[in-house]
Amino acid sequence: MNRQTVIDHINNQYGVEPDFPWEGDLVSGVFRHRDNRKWFALIMLVRRDRLGLEGDEPVDCMNLKINDPMLHDMLCHEDGIMPSYHMNKRHWITVLLDGTVADEKVFELIDVSYQATASKNKKR
Repeated sequence: MNRQTVIDHINNQYGVEPDFPWEGDLVSGVFRHRDNRKWFALIMLVRRDRLGLEGDEPVDCMNLKINDPMLHDMLCHEDGIMPSYHMNKRHWITVLLDGTVADEKVFELIDVSYQATASKNKKR
């Protein structure tokens, strides 16, 4: 799993490209719904120590929204998944994109986040 695999998957699945809302930062990409502009994923490069991991080298990771508190808690006990970096830790998770989490699991979590942030009409 890597950054480009995620970007390609999101583009193929949802027809969305990342946008880069922070001036001068072309690494942290936000993926938004086309209709309501809500974020469903944020891909970024973060130092490992800022995620509570050993080392200070940067690692690609992604924030995803998880509305179900029980699922959120279960996921945060899995390797490579933790409470979110720089977002509401009760509703968002951070997923490492370094191969720790299987590709299919990452894709499933992107789908969960996409549904959690969809407009009411799309959720039906």
